[in-house]
Amino acid sequence: MAVAELPVIECCTPLAGSSLTDERAAELETVIKALADRHRLRIVNLLLRADGEPVCVCEVQPLLGLSQGTVSHHLKRLVEAGIARRETRGTYSYFSLVPGALDAVRGVFTAPGRAR
Repeated sequence: MAVAELPVIECCTPLAGSSLTDERAAELETVIKALADRHRLRIVNLLLRADGEPVCVCEVQPLLGLSQGTVSHHLKRLVEAGIARRETRGTYSYFSLVPGALDAVRGVFTAPGRAR
């Protein structure tokens, strides 16, 4: 009985490799961890919808239905991650997104040649 030789079939697309260095991946890990919370995602969405205008912490609390301490904790985490910035006016704190802070995260999930 003769055995026929079959052609080799490439079953996988060759990988291009990661475009992230270890250092950059560690920086983005901090940002993504800060975003990995439903309340912080809602805060970021709220800040995005403010179109660059600072939002008073007193406006955030009722929208989320959380205590002032919990809202402050979440805002602090976003500031520490470099996503939001804080401005104090008298006794109130106002928050806005850092321009371009989410661009790096978006870039990780954008296929090459498909960037907007």
